Amino acid sequence: MAAAEGPTGDGEPWQSWLPNHVVFLRLREGLKTHGPAEAEKPASSPSPSSPPPLTRNLVLGLGGDLFLWDGDGSAFLVVRLRGLGGAGDEPSLSQYQRLLCINPPLFEIYQVLLSPTQHHVALIGIKGLMVLELPKRWGKNSEFEGGKLAVNCRIYSLREPQTPTRVIVLSEAEEESLILNKGRAYTASLGETAVAFDFGPLSAVSKSMFGQKGKGDVLAHPLYILYENGETFLTYLSLAHSPGTVGKLLGPLPMHPAAEDNYGYDACAILCLPCVPNILVIATESGMLYHCVVLEGEEEDDQVSEKSWDSRTDIIPSLYVFECVELELALTLAAGDDEPCDSDFSCPIKLHRDPKCPSRYHCTHEAGVHSVGLTWIHKLHKFLGSDEEDKDSLQELAAEQKCFVEHILCTKPLPCRQPAPIRGFWIVPDILGPTMVCITSTYECLIRPLLSTVHPVSPPLLCTREDAAAAESPLRILAETADSFEKHIRSILQRSVANPAFLKSADRDMAPPPEECLQLISRATQVFREQYILKQDLAKEEIQRRVKLLCDQKKKQLEDLSYCREERKSLREMAERLADKYEEAKEKQEDLMNRMKAVLHRFHTQLPVLSDSERDMKKELQLIPEQLRHLGNAIKQVTMKKDYQQRKMQKVLSPQKPAITLSAYQRKCIQSVLKEEGEHIREMVKQINDIRNHINF
Repeated sequence: MAAAEGPTGDGEPWQSWLPNHVVFLRLREGLKTHGPAEAEKPASSPSPSSPPPLTRNLVLGLGGDLFLWDGDGSAFLVVRLRGLGGAGDEPSLSQYQRLLCINPPLFEIYQVLLSPTQHHVALIGIKGLMVLELPKRWGKNSEFEGGKLAVNCRIYSLREPQTPTRVIVLSEAEEESLILNKGRAYTASLGETAVAFDFGPLSAVSKSMFGQKGKGDVLAHPLYILYENGETFLTYLSLAHSPGTVGKLLGPLPMHPAAEDNYGYDACAILCLPCVPNILVIATESGMLYHCVVLEGEEEDDQVSEKSWDSRTDIIPSLYVFECVELELALTLAAGDDEPCDSDFSCPIKLHRDPKCPSRYHCTHEAGVHSVGLTWIHKLHKFLGSDEEDKDSLQELAAEQKCFVEHILCTKPLPCRQPAPIRGFWIVPDILGPTMVCITSTYECLIRPLLSTVHPVSPPLLCTREDAAAAESPLRILAETADSFEKHIRSILQRSVANPAFLKSADRDMAPPPEECLQLISRATQVFREQYILKQDLAKEEIQRRVKLLCDQKKKQLEDLSYCREERKSLREMAERLADKYEEAKEKQEDLMNRMKAVLHRFHTQLPVLSDSERDMKKELQLIPEQLRHLGNAIKQVTMKKDYQQRKMQKVLSPQKPAITLSAYQRKCIQSVLKEEGEHIREMVKQINDIRNHINF
């Protein structure tokens, strides 16, 4: 993401005017609209087993723009953090773009993720996953579609009828599309369920890891899989050949130094920092963070995978716990005699990479946001690159200060207060340092600068590596079909509980007491309220929301249609003008060609020297009189022979003279002579005709 710069000159930086932008007012109005309905849901079912509120991340950044997901309108609100206003001008607090979904998702979005190619955004929810394709940029400020206020975006569904190219089952999941084993609940109770995974940087792996024969290495991404009981497994994924090759499952990876509780039984998140060697961050729900360095294992340590057929090739790496960090999830207050609530608090933690600094990451949870910076990574690289006898680097690594933990935001200041999870955060690189943008549960924008102690390595001044051409995304070939809205309404109205038919007893003594009748009526009333009225209200809200979105789409499409009609009219007029200009240009070109031919003809006629073709023609013309003289003599001879033959024929046909009888041999000789003379005459006639044609030419 490029550095976000504020207006130059006397203009205010974006950190000062962003919290007052109109997009947050719009989001707060949408929250007030749905606030009463959301507040009634916990009251209707105050069960202690209700799931806690989920930590959302509905914010992302791209190229100096801040994207905020509007759940009410199923659209992204894009705010430009740089280039707004000019020198001495106030920034425009009402300027933003809306990226509308052509086919909006039918489920609630809890997280948005930007693809590595920065062309697509994943819309993640508990009930589904969809991908939004970002539109093209152009214009002076490189805005979407030249700066339109509303832009339609294509959206893809990854459900049926599409099928994934490759599915990696990490554990027994709660998906309806997977076959659930009978032992799932048993393994989940023991913590033998995968709760998180993360990919490491590309590395060279032996072919034997993928079951291939031969020597050599294959480029693959390590995939670290974390189980709830704290165990970590490893596999490799190679994308060199579609649809990808998955290596053997190695693990669990041993952790040093060993601990009796395996560093906790409530693991919830794992993160692989983009450095070599790989550094894993394992988080638990109690707020513990373990920074582990992944190093190669040794055969003498019995670090062999239990699922391997060949122990010589499946020596798994080890995790060396460098340090442990405990986060202060909720503020720790001094215990009093009249303390009404328990101060112990735990919740799942989500880990996020820093977009610019590989030695820093961020933690989000229900009670707030933390930022953690690892200052000892460069000392670790120095130690691993030094000799074995170099003890100075080891002492420097041991004396290095531990990681920095910055408590950015706390949404649970009191133990008895319910947590208010944030709705999103993003790190914006700026000239004055990185800045964290947090969006609270009430859509308040909080901007906090991060510590400058941890900073990324300065980039080189000259970049010689050219970016490879971005390949076309395979998502373009997917169909745009998704579940119909009718099926969605049917699923909302589908009842899980119904009131059965009751049989009336004829005996008054067998009738239930009034208390039980009241309980039965209360139960029936609750079922009608929850399974009928509430679901009908939800369906009504969905239909109204759908109608609103369709009206907005219709309005936008009508605007696009009118714009296209105007463009078509202007294009037709332009085509007519171009056709007239083409005809005029064609006539002028023909006139110029004729004039050029005439000029060239005159030029050639005035040349004092004959060309090669003219010389050849001159020679042929000089030979024609001689050829005509020979042909004239030949014609005279033919004429004389013809007269002689006619006289002979008259003597033969004359009745006064006696008939001459010829023998067979004489007739044969005469016929051969006449035949030769006739052929000779035909050749002479042909030559005469050729000479006449040549002379006429």
